[in-house]
Amino acid sequence: MLIWSDTLFVVVTALALDALIGDPDWLWRRLPHPVALIGSFIGLLDHMFNLETWSAAQRKFAGASVVALLVAISALSGLLIDMALRQIAFGNLLVALVASTLIAQRSLYQHVARVRSAFTDGGLAEARRAVSMIVGRDPDQLDEPGVCRAAIESCAENFSDGVVAPVFWLALLGLPGLFAYKAINTADSMIGHRSARYLSFGWAAARLDDLVNLIPARLSGLLVAMVAPIAGGTIGTAFRVMWRDAAKHRSPNAGWPESATAGALGLALAGPRRYGDRIVGDPFLNAEARKDAVPADIGRSLDLLVAACLLEAAAYAALALVV
Repeated sequence: MLIWSDTLFVVVTALALDALIGDPDWLWRRLPHPVALIGSFIGLLDHMFNLETWSAAQRKFAGASVVALLVAISALSGLLIDMALRQIAFGNLLVALVASTLIAQRSLYQHVARVRSAFTDGGLAEARRAVSMIVGRDPDQLDEPGVCRAAIESCAENFSDGVVAPVFWLALLGLPGLFAYKAINTADSMIGHRSARYLSFGWAAARLDDLVNLIPARLSGLLVAMVAPIAGGTIGTAFRVMWRDAAKHRSPNAGWPESATAGALGLALAGPRRYGDRIVGDPFLNAEARKDAVPADIGRSLDLLVAACLLEAAAYAALALVV
């Protein structure tokens, strides 16, 4: 219990530090960000072991081995850093500071807020450029409602992947769990694609990412639904839409926070989208609701994000008081 109490202190402190400091550009211009280091290592392993001359079975085995190695090294690194920091004064605070670099509350808010601001500063063209930084779809094909929906969907999905999930694994397994989760999530974003190059090699990364996000994604939807009144919605509607529509999403996890957000905002989200030359014909979430999202709706989604982050921090703080 004492060890978990220390871990929960780290969780709450890390959330507070990330909310206050975020990812300062001046620091990461001078030092490599931990995720950038993980990404460089994944890129190296991809170059070494994802060989086009190998069969699909060989590439699948190589991809699974690479993911296992990546998770093992990441978890061990987290363990060694945790052990080293706890040997010195204010060790828990230093562990929380390290953990905060892998939580994305503030940076997510800033990236999504830039899309909203871009409409005022430079119109649709500037908003398209801003949204291209956070989504993979072709921004030139998006009209104003499309840009707004893309920003809102990214806010919802990344609340799960960038905030709730890393914090969940930090609370459960400490710094090793957080490092391992970020390695898995980064691997999925880099090699977990259904392209010719990664269909086999990235299979393990994609499936493991689905697995480690199963619980956090549902917690994310729960948190969003609980704060729906902040954005003018109702808890009941957000829950109803989430329960009904989450499984309609092509991802087994992203549908939970996105459909909860759709219900909370009274918007239809997801639906058909273009990624490069490929059109994804997904159904809408909350299809009966308004589809013409406006920049003000991005602001409402940011209100949901802030409120959900505060509720998450309060939940962990309350848990820390009773263990």
